Amino acid sequence: MDAPERIIIDDLIERSLRPSAATWLKHIGFLLITLITTTVAGVLYPFGSIQVLPDADPQTFSQFIDFIVSLPAKYFLLIGSTVSRLLTDSSFLTDGLSFSLSLLFILIAHEMGHYVACRLYKVDATLPFFIPTPPMLGPAGTFGAFIKIRSPLPSRRAVFDIGVAGPIAGFVALIPIALIGVLKMQPASAEQLAESGIVFSNPLLVQFLAAAAGFDLSASAKGPFYYAAWVGALVTALNLIPSGQLDGGHAVFAVFDEVVHRWTGRIAFAAMAILSVLGFLLFNSPSGFLIAILLGVMMKIKHPVPWDQTPLDPKRKAVAFLTLMMFVLCFLPFPIKIL
Repeated sequence: MDAPERIIIDDLIERSLRPSAATWLKHIGFLLITLITTTVAGVLYPFGSIQVLPDADPQTFSQFIDFIVSLPAKYFLLIGSTVSRLLTDSSFLTDGLSFSLSLLFILIAHEMGHYVACRLYKVDATLPFFIPTPPMLGPAGTFGAFIKIRSPLPSRRAVFDIGVAGPIAGFVALIPIALIGVLKMQPASAEQLAESGIVFSNPLLVQFLAAAAGFDLSASAKGPFYYAAWVGALVTALNLIPSGQLDGGHAVFAVFDEVVHRWTGRIAFAAMAILSVLGFLLFNSPSGFLIAILLGVMMKIKHPVPWDQTPLDPKRKAVAFLTLMMFVLCFLPFPIKIL
């Protein structure tokens, strides 16, 4: 194939990968809905100052049924009043947007890292799908975002580059948000901290930034930038777990082989299952069970095998080590503790 034919074919492939205007509108629509749900979530408990703890303590079965039946109306009333406060109180709107825009900045960077890497390898992939959730039902107002790869990955190098591009881009975006979150923390008494009912564990990244800035995390009230960074770090760590088709799973598959990938998935699931039980018994932290369930599902998903099995070069193996360090800086074995 001569050069002109190759240019024509490359141009046709590039045109076929370009999203249409309707596709852009659909994805932007999901993004805008997610912006709304995360803004509302940013001012609601546990990230914001609006408390949503139940105001009833049913003692009998009939009282319990009445309480359950009344929940939908109370939920919509809460969301309606919260939206009203956001529209009429600039301080609430500032807090809500500080949380939502910061979190979406991290998520967009993560997914666009994947998307740009796919385009570089001429791999067909969708634009990022953002997943809005009703505030409180999905505590942060979103279950994150994803891109769907619609064509085979050509090589182990492509698997690695596309897999790690997202976490690296997200981690770079996470650092300034975490730093702002640390610098904006305010001193708080033990009584004030206990009133929230939840203690958020601090990832090592935040601990290092706080130590460098001279802040005592244990005696500081957190704000919207901190919580956005906290969620972003959790998302980054979850994606870097070496299992299934998570980003960490792609990296392990590319660096090693299918056998190592399968065993790291099993080990990750077993370790998380043990940590979830320990977290619940020792720290009253139930969140580990959700992660264990996720890894149980990921363990069952077979990783596609690229046709080019050329091993990775030393530079990419060094990048793999850096992504491991990113995982260590972001991972929380017991994310929350319920008081």
